[in-house]
Amino acid sequence: MKPASECRVSWNQVAAFRLQRHQLAGGAKRTPAALVRELNGVQAQVQSAAELALRVRSETITQQHIHAALWQDRSLVRTSAMRQTLHLLPSSDFPLYISALRQSRMAALMRVISRFGINAREVEAFNESVVATLQSGPRTRRDLMAELRKQSGKKVRAWMDAVWSPVRTAMVEGLICYGEDQGREPNLVRTDQWLSRYQPMAEEQAKQMLLERYLKAYGPATAKDFAYWSGMPAKEAASVWTSLADRMTEVSLEGQRLFILTEDLKTLRESELPGPVVRLLPYFDVYLLAHAAKDHLIEPRHYKRVFRKQWWISPVVLLNGKIIGTWARVESKKGTTIKTELFGRVTGPAQLRLEEEVERVTRFLSS
Repeated sequence: MKPASECRVSWNQVAAFRLQRHQLAGGAKRTPAALVRELNGVQAQVQSAAELALRVRSETITQQHIHAALWQDRSLVRTSAMRQTLHLLPSSDFPLYISALRQSRMAALMRVISRFGINAREVEAFNESVVATLQSGPRTRRDLMAELRKQSGKKVRAWMDAVWSPVRTAMVEGLICYGEDQGREPNLVRTDQWLSRYQPMAEEQAKQMLLERYLKAYGPATAKDFAYWSGMPAKEAASVWTSLADRMTEVSLEGQRLFILTEDLKTLRESELPGPVVRLLPYFDVYLLAHAAKDHLIEPRHYKRVFRKQWWISPVVLLNGKIIGTWARVESKKGTTIKTELFGRVTGPAQLRLEEEVERVTRFLSS
């Protein structure tokens, strides 16, 4: 790991770097899969929010493009990933995420499953039942659960009753993913039937690639940030971090020791904002989810207005990389409008950019 050598950077440089890497500083022309790849996945608990996260970053992506990428050419896949949360991922990177995250995610699931007296061999048998049940094609989650209950013993049924998604073990192993919804019901499918054949990746290589991708999108950062973002335990994340240390350089940001890929240091130091950058970000936007501390994003007194209970994250108004308010979609007989609640006054060019962004996002929501 290369030392800082008095390599000081400003918040404006860091904000410009991250906004550019997130395609928030200017209109990007990307396919949905290419954009999702640059962002290291898009959180998708709320599908409409995931779609808006892509559309606010690209003037050329439409809802139809995203649906085609998910359900027709399948260049995107919807599955559980970082922090055990639902994400859109590029299908070409599916083995990377599965291999990199399997160990920590299965360990977390087994800590719960073992309380029911279920061992790893029984989980493997359950996963085989999931795959066999989906042999004939997609099944809704409700139908799949009903069928699996018939095949399962008392211990497994008790576990199934206690958790929201028992099939997550099969999803973590890369055996299944989500297909196109059936109405409001999510459909589950076998990945060997849904996606093109893919080659599994070696775990260590996958973890290093995941960290490299993380730093490219969210750097400069720390090992603690990487653990927070990925959902890995601190010890595991630190081991991955150390394995890539010779490719990193330390920088100083307002007294904080952070790290950037050495190949990105020049870009970071030359990054600057082209004037006020105002963006409306949707629920659970990935820009807000990558660092353990949030002081760089929001003043502590406003924290709970954005980062709410049960991991709920509000839509936000972003000015030059900092949260300056929240926003909400309002429907009436006159159509769709956006209501903003700012934490303070916005004037001059920033106010003009805000008005333009509200108009732009309203147009997306109305189409």
